[in-house]
Amino acid sequence: MRHDPLNDAMSIIINAERTGKGECTVKPSSKLIGRVLRVLQENDYITQFEYVEDGRAGMFKVLLRGNINSCGVIRPRMAVKMTELEKYESRYLPAQDFGVLILTTTQGVISHSKAKEMGVGGRLLAYVY
Repeated sequence: MRHDPLNDAMSIIINAERTGKGECTVKPSSKLIGRVLRVLQENDYITQFEYVEDGRAGMFKVLLRGNINSCGVIRPRMAVKMTELEKYESRYLPAQDFGVLILTTTQGVISHSKAKEMGVGGRLLAYVY
């Protein structure tokens, strides 16, 4: 039984990266998973992804680039102010300016660097490096 589809999606991606596969299939799909994949694509962690309708919940086919060392979901989803982002960067990322925290804001699902530029906070969803 799946309780956290985003966690399942990140597990599928990191397992495919570790085994050296060039692509993976993430299912079931959701809008949140699609938005997180878009952030990963914008930060050059994956090449591309596409939604495929399978008559059920749908799925995403993800083409991997081979750049991901680790990724995961941050539970519980903590509310973070813009001024607190550096504290969570040092907690979840291995080095400064290395990796991405993904958070959901009123502006949508964005990376922590874009959140700093926009001056907004939000809830932490995931990390990748």
